[in-house]
Amino acid sequence: MNGRMVITIDGPAGAGKSSVARGLAQRLGFEFLDTGAMYRCVALAGKRAGVDWSDPRQLERVARAIRLDCRGDVILLDGEDVSREIRSPEVTSLVVHAAGNREIREILVAMQRRLAGGRDMVSEGRDQGTIVFPEARCKIFLTASPIERARRRWREVSARGETTTLEEVLEQQNLRDAQDADRALAPLRPAADAVEVCSDGLTADEVLRTIETIVSDRRHGQ
Repeated sequence: MNGRMVITIDGPAGAGKSSVARGLAQRLGFEFLDTGAMYRCVALAGKRAGVDWSDPRQLERVARAIRLDCRGDVILLDGEDVSREIRSPEVTSLVVHAAGNREIREILVAMQRRLAGGRDMVSEGRDQGTIVFPEARCKIFLTASPIERARRRWREVSARGETTTLEEVLEQQNLRDAQDADRALAPLRPAADAVEVCSDGLTADEVLRTIETIVSDRRHGQ
C-alpha cells in the first residue's frame, strides 16, 4: 500500500469498538488510538481538581494543562497510568462534560490528528469519521442492539469486581446514547461514506474478519 492509512471506527457505547479496533490494529500492524479514553482522562482530571461542573471554563483550563498519552492499551494522564480508573462508573457519568464542550473537543481533536500524522492508525470513538478524520480512506460504523451492548458492558464491569446490575448498566447506556445523539456539538452519527457493521450474533473474530474485508476493498479502491 502506498502512503499512510487511517481507519476510523465509530459507534455507540458498548458496540465493541475498542476491542475490535485493537484487534484490527494488531492484525494489520497499525497503531491504535482510543479517543474515548482521552475524554475520560479530561473528566477524571476535572474530578480530581474538584471543578464546578456547572462552569465549563474550569474543565477547559484542566484540559489545556494536562498531558495525555493514549496510544495503545496504556492510558497515561500526566505520566500516571489511569487505564483502569477512567472506566469507573463515576468517570463514565462525567464524560459528557468533556465531550459536550466545544473548546475541549477542539483541543483533543487537534491532539488526535497530531498523533495520527504520518502513521497507519486505527482510531475509534464517536466522531472520528465525521469530524476528526473526514478524509479517512476507510470508515466503519460499528453498532449492536441496546440490550446486547448493555450485556457486554455489564460483563466487563463485573469482571473488574464492580457491583452493578444489567438494568443499571442499560439505564446508564440509554442516557449516554441520548446525550450522544442529541448534543449540538459533534452528535453521534455515521459518516455518509461509512460502512455500517452490526455485531449482533457475531463473534469477535467474525466482526474482525468482516471489517478486514472492508479495509482490503478500500485499500484497493473498490
